[in-house]
Amino acid sequence: MTKARLLIVDDDEDIRTQMKWALAEHYDVCLAGDRASALAAFSSDRPSATLLDLGLPPHPNDPDEGLATLSQLLRADPSARVIVVTGQGDKDNALRAVGAGAYDFLAKPVDLDQLRALLQRCLYVAQLERDYQELQRAEQGDVFEGMLGSSPAIRTVFDFVRKVAPTTAPVLILGESGTGKEMVAQAIHRCSAQKKGPFVAINCSAIPENLLESELFGHEKGSFTGAHLQRKGLVETAAGGTLFLDEIGELPAMVQVKLLRFLQEKRFQRVGGRSEIQSDTRVVAATNVDLQESVATGGFREDLYFRLAVVVARLPALRDRGGDLELLAKAFLQRYGTLHNKRGVTFSAEALRALRLYRWPGNVRELQNRIQRAVIMADGKRVTAPDLELTEVLSETPNPTLREARENAERELVQDALRRHRGKITAAALELGISRPTLYELIEKLGLGRQ
Repeated sequence: MTKARLLIVDDDEDIRTQMKWALAEHYDVCLAGDRASALAAFSSDRPSATLLDLGLPPHPNDPDEGLATLSQLLRADPSARVIVVTGQGDKDNALRAVGAGAYDFLAKPVDLDQLRALLQRCLYVAQLERDYQELQRAEQGDVFEGMLGSSPAIRTVFDFVRKVAPTTAPVLILGESGTGKEMVAQAIHRCSAQKKGPFVAINCSAIPENLLESELFGHEKGSFTGAHLQRKGLVETAAGGTLFLDEIGELPAMVQVKLLRFLQEKRFQRVGGRSEIQSDTRVVAATNVDLQESVATGGFREDLYFRLAVVVARLPALRDRGGDLELLAKAFLQRYGTLHNKRGVTFSAEALRALRLYRWPGNVRELQNRIQRAVIMADGKRVTAPDLELTEVLSETPNPTLREARENAERELVQDALRRHRGKITAAALELGISRPTLYELIEKLGLGRQ
């Protein structure tokens, strides 16, 4: 395991050396003898904790230089953990240092066992607060190009978009219905060099087979009955931008051939046309069916599949996104509460339990639709399980025990307090009416520090 880094700042070289030898087994120790070298070491080594003697040159007999060093360290990193060392009986200056932001203080001569215990506690608390800052960020969720989520599964998708968007390669997006395939396609477009060009979407299953070729590639006047005018297709309309082909697995065989040629040569002909038209349209396709199975059964061309699947994004189902479910549910609740003049609407505990138990076969789209309907149907500002039409899932699952219900309530209260106070333990503990140690015990008991 990597050792935590510790900076020791003291003007006495013998004391610095002794402390280094005493602590080197458990810490990666770096040393400094004055303010300038302390600031340089702090900047370059980024220690997990700093042990700072207040008596530093050029005035080692008063605390001003040490307090100035403390101030600059905290200015460089407000979250820095600095333990100050003061002379015996110098409690006033120690309290000044703590008031200025020091983590704690020790009196000289330093008791090494006491120092080790203090460092261990200091670093443990720092880790807990880092965990809670991460929890707070997770509770708020990451918003990326209009998509909300903080689970590892959705962050993988965000990373995919960042990597593939700057290229011009075709992209194939796979995922169940309702997982947000078009949103991912739009994100790829907005992050690409073609973002100033058009984003054009078509659902291949929604257009009659005999019209789809004309819809995509356009037609010349008189090319078929009813073709009274020349008409551009969507491939041409999306030039300089992105064409999103949803439900690509429904593409007829004849259109598959023409699309393959366009992907290979960036050229096509309108229906009934003879001249070649060139277009720099980028193609992003999506499907909720197994295209490889369609290839095996002859329903989809293998060469087109490999042209489309240069890079493949696999979108997670909502049931596989962990805490994103509740995050999205609350975001939709807030949105539709505002839209339908029910600001401040909340979920009942039973509704939240139903949301967690339901399997969401329609994914995010179903969640969004159920919540909008529930907001409209709710009496007052409390959305219940019947409002969500999810009472059946509750009847299929045993009610929680008293202990489970109490822990769920504690978890929600602690998470809400930490979210409001941006992960600050002291402020959250004060609001909850408990001490910092009690809050830390709750954190451990509820498993929140591991989330």
